Amino acid sequence: MKKSHPIGKQNNDRDAQAKVPQLPTKAFMERYSKLLFPACIAVIIWVVFQNCSNALFTNWDDPGYITNNPLIRDCSWDGIKNIFSTTSMGNYHPLTIISYAIEYSFTGLQPRLYHTDNLVLHILVTLLVYWFVMQLTRRTAAAVVTSLLFALHPMHVEPVAWIADRKDLLYTLFFMWSCIAYVYYVRAAGRSRFIYYLCVLLLFVCAILSKPVAITLPVVLFIIDYFEQRKWHRRIILEKLPLLCLSIAIGVISIRAQQNIGAINVLNEHFTIIERLALGGYAFIMYLWKALVPVSLCNFYPYPLKVNNALPLVFYLYPAAAAALLFIVWKYGRKNRIVIFGTLFFVANIALLLQVIPVGSSIISDRYTYLPYFGLFFIAGWYVSAVFEPGYNKMPPKLLVVGATVICLLTLGYLSNARCCDWYDSISLWSTEVKNEPLRAPDAWNNLGSEYADKFKSTTDQQEKRVYFDSAFYSLNKAIESDPSFTMPYIALGSLMRNSGRVAEARSYYYQAIALAQGDKESRVYLGLANICAMTKNFDSSGYFFRMALQLNPNSPAIHTNLGNLYDMTGKPDSAIAQYTLAISQNPDLTEAYVNRSKVLQHLHRFAEALPDLDKAVQISPTSGDIFYARSFCHYNMGNKA
Repeated sequence: MKKSHPIGKQNNDRDAQAKVPQLPTKAFMERYSKLLFPACIAVIIWVVFQNCSNALFTNWDDPGYITNNPLIRDCSWDGIKNIFSTTSMGNYHPLTIISYAIEYSFTGLQPRLYHTDNLVLHILVTLLVYWFVMQLTRRTAAAVVTSLLFALHPMHVEPVAWIADRKDLLYTLFFMWSCIAYVYYVRAAGRSRFIYYLCVLLLFVCAILSKPVAITLPVVLFIIDYFEQRKWHRRIILEKLPLLCLSIAIGVISIRAQQNIGAINVLNEHFTIIERLALGGYAFIMYLWKALVPVSLCNFYPYPLKVNNALPLVFYLYPAAAAALLFIVWKYGRKNRIVIFGTLFFVANIALLLQVIPVGSSIISDRYTYLPYFGLFFIAGWYVSAVFEPGYNKMPPKLLVVGATVICLLTLGYLSNARCCDWYDSISLWSTEVKNEPLRAPDAWNNLGSEYADKFKSTTDQQEKRVYFDSAFYSLNKAIESDPSFTMPYIALGSLMRNSGRVAEARSYYYQAIALAQGDKESRVYLGLANICAMTKNFDSSGYFFRMALQLNPNSPAIHTNLGNLYDMTGKPDSAIAQYTLAISQNPDLTEAYVNRSKVLQHLHRFAEALPDLDKAVQISPTSGDIFYARSFCHYNMGNKA
């Protein structure tokens, strides 16, 4: 006979059971771990890189892409069409320029939004890395380690901290997303395969419109085929033909664009084909070395100096070393899909960036590793994750592997955080550069000196002026000492002397520059000479030099503004107003053009027309007391006129 329990006793038992904490089920943990790990990764990235959000613009390509770029001032439909039909600084990446235009439409030239968006993009790319590894391996530990290595490596700070390098973040975002879509395409069946293929194609187009170097994607898709163990078939080639054709077309356009600005001919007179191959081997080994030892990072890594018109013999060993490493990987790892996949991914994406076809003046660049390093980190992530697999009882012990991985990630995070501080402004950036590369850094010395020269021009404190003048003069002469054929420091020294009233010395530097300058640089020399002649009341010669400058660079707002000043000085107010208006149309944030046009209008007693110019100038430069004074003076005159 069953023993019955009072009803009250049963209720108490149920209440007691309800109060006992229930452990999460396995399904619950699996579901939320998919969100927990990416969330933790995002938080870690934000903590390490958040000081980038407080940084300023630098004078390294930020003016060409953002602060002085008229393309980003117009976010209308016509403006977007103009962006798609125009190159920027010899590069065609309209989606990157559109991203700047959107930011400009919200905050103008306040750098915080631009920097924050770069950081958000880095987080998104890293989460795509996590997703891609999860799809390939189904190992959470491999995805976590790979994505954290990708996120925290100091070589990846440059694309995040440098606003002008937004293109590397954007193209990698679409590139990785396209790879993920391709994995889904390979594994799908039925109608969904076609949809995934369209996604791959669309994302590839977005990637190459962000940066043309994304043309390597078709090769990477073949590498994914290898990893997925797809059987070799004609269809595998046919499905990639549209992407290959697009890659070839964009590659040709990019090479021509670089040729048009002379970037691709930088080394043609200095290195033979054999020497370039040697330098390519050197770059390959250096990228591997920097992956392991990311210290003393620079913005410019100078090419080696020739001895008796020849490269040192040691450089011819680097291609042999690179070939030997690749042979070892193939010899002992060809049956290991992880090693081969990671190696091929790295090689495929770094090959075009080894400067065998030279672009620019740096033999390697931190930003070039942003996508390629994924292959190396994937291999590392896989082998670390092996210790978490069931039944692991090999050497080294699990605790040792986990501890070493944590120490490695902490070290990388610390180095990246410190590297972010270098990017606060132009002075901190280039001061670090010349500290790491003091003897062969003409670009760094020039950029540092130019920044000091700009500060000399803008400050009114006489003690600061002396410090900035001395710093600019020293840095610019160090640039010339590093490379006597470098045009830019001569131009900057000419401007520095002109702004300090030392006309004869300014003219001497400009004439030295004109013997070296070409293209846009030559137009800057003529502009400097035009201003020198105007200062000395030699107006005919000034007009001649202005015409020469405009002939070389008709779309320069600086030239039009200074020509407006000449017309104002020579009693031609209508012509002056026309030049200021043209300058403003080319750069709507040019404070000097607004202020100078307002002065001419006030001289003509057209105060109602002058006031909006001063209002706009205040919006652009809200801390300028001179503009506020000019605006109050305009109000005063308007009151008297009324």
